[in-house]
Amino acid sequence: MDRIEIVEVGPRDGLQNIPEFVPTETKVALINALVRAGIKRMEFGSFVSPRAIPQMQNMDDVAAALEPTPGVDRMVLVPNTKGARRAIAAGFSSLELVISMSDAHNMSNVRRPTADSIADLKVLLAEIDPAHELKLRIGMSTSFHCPFDGLMDERKVLGILESLVALREGMEFAISDTTGMALPQHVKSLCGQAVRTFGNHATFAFHGHDTAGFGIANVLAATEAGIRTIDTSVAGLGGCPYAPGASGNVCSEDVVYLFKRMGVETGIDLDLLLDAGDIAAGLPGAVTGSHIRKMPRDRLFGTAPKDEAVCG
Repeated sequence: MDRIEIVEVGPRDGLQNIPEFVPTETKVALINALVRAGIKRMEFGSFVSPRAIPQMQNMDDVAAALEPTPGVDRMVLVPNTKGARRAIAAGFSSLELVISMSDAHNMSNVRRPTADSIADLKVLLAEIDPAHELKLRIGMSTSFHCPFDGLMDERKVLGILESLVALREGMEFAISDTTGMALPQHVKSLCGQAVRTFGNHATFAFHGHDTAGFGIANVLAATEAGIRTIDTSVAGLGGCPYAPGASGNVCSEDVVYLFKRMGVETGIDLDLLLDAGDIAAGLPGAVTGSHIRKMPRDRLFGTAPKDEAVCG
């Protein structure tokens, strides 16, 4: 394992749970700071109903105000074909459509059963002009645990995945621990089966939360299963408004530090990423979940003078 691709989800997944509205200029400043840190793939936001996610009501303004970001995959989340049309009209060509593996969570999240979301994806695929270079990612919410149904059956999840993979070659699937309740062996098992069975027809990412404290361990389990794309959120912001109890996403700074210590390349400047994290952590109502941010930077980078005190 020489390199890991980080997908920054803070501007979308990280901000959507903050109750106080974040103005356009602040969102743009956060995105630009993340780009300066070396982020090459990022969820810039979502095109959803402002009634469902009020924090994303200025998505069109954010899109219009963004600086050019050459070389950066500007991804946005959409809940359905209607949202996809809005995103494409705003100039985005990298879309993530979220489909829950649990009917109960899909009903809570997008107000329809999972089968209806899959049918809507078929409509979107039929609409896409073959000449339009549109990247599609499917966020497989509640792949491991549902806040309403409990632990998910791997066979059920793999069955839904099989039906999705058959719709179009080359889509990316983000296997998601939406509630943050997965254990490493479950992550390794499900991700491994997905990669082995469907890896010739699709690509895979792991999207984790840290509710139960297993976030970093689950990231490592996903990489052991063969996944090389990991979703993270700056400062550990995040959560799902429609998954009661879910806390923040796995923290970008923690994951980048982890791989830096392991000698695995991410292409991200940790010092500049911490600067971006300062913006995120300073937002009114933000709840951070980073471990690395608790450390003084001089000690984090090994530049602090040695003192005489000895800790056991």
